[in-house]
Amino acid sequence: MNNLKSIEELQGILSQALEELNLTHEPSELYNPIRYLIDLGGKHLRPVLVLMIADMYELDLNKVMPQALGVELFHNFTLMHDDIMDEAPIRRGKPTVHEKWNTNVAILSGDVLFVKSYQLIVKTESRFLNKILALFNKTAIEVCEGQQLDMNFETQVDVSLSSYVKMIRLKTAVLLAFSLKIGALVADASYEDQENLYHFGIHIGIAFQLMDDILDVYGDQKDFGKQVAGDILSNKKTCLYITAYEKANIDQRKVLDYYFSHQDFEPKKKVLEVIKVYDAIGVKTLCLEMMAENHALAIGYLNAVSVTEERKSVLFKFIEILMLRVN
Repeated sequence: MNNLKSIEELQGILSQALEELNLTHEPSELYNPIRYLIDLGGKHLRPVLVLMIADMYELDLNKVMPQALGVELFHNFTLMHDDIMDEAPIRRGKPTVHEKWNTNVAILSGDVLFVKSYQLIVKTESRFLNKILALFNKTAIEVCEGQQLDMNFETQVDVSLSSYVKMIRLKTAVLLAFSLKIGALVADASYEDQENLYHFGIHIGIAFQLMDDILDVYGDQKDFGKQVAGDILSNKKTCLYITAYEKANIDQRKVLDYYFSHQDFEPKKKVLEVIKVYDAIGVKTLCLEMMAENHALAIGYLNAVSVTEERKSVLFKFIEILMLRVN
């Protein structure tokens, strides 16, 4: 039995493969932004999941490396286009592609990233090809659906909690689930294991985003690595806001309406007033309960995967990193 590789080892292997990936073509104005975005770094958690599952089933990592790289290119495609839609100036501490070049370049470079992700995803044995294509097509469409729902919520006054969970399942969770399932598929795991890993990915992805919402308001900026209460300052409808709005009395709803319908407030005052409503309603506890429910469901699906606990240990470590942001 092969020794399991650590997450750090898998990240190193993936980073090396990304560096060796040939993305230097003409015209340079089209390809340089792609290499620029990829070289900004990150934890590469999604492609590492592909490698992690292959390693769990003792598959040669080279056999699944094209799919891992394809997942990373697809993820970067979504980042490049999301930054345009969000008008984001910064990505990982550096100017976004549309800021460094321009919007037209970012759109076109993102399109190429999407096509190149396809080229890599389909590099597999012919017996896996139809299933991989069907799963990737489904995932790519769902990610776009999730992004559209997220944009809809910006102007939608009444967003239900169920609609929000659907959005984060599509925008965030399905790509995690895809990464897990494609690793299992190429490793020739049983159908039951593939499905259990997929549903594990869905629920841990939802739990991750709910925890992200909570940490944005109640986390320590030093530990979290982001501006605390950024979601409140940008009027973003998160689990905390939606839960508060659903349960607020008339006076509390007036406060939320007032602060979430304008931008021109003294930031500290806005944050304090909104958190005061959140605390009075107890939304942190309610959202933590929802996060814990999805976390428990994820663990249940992972426990059902038919490999030894020892070989699943790296996945439990992954959960720890994802939920606690310790790496």
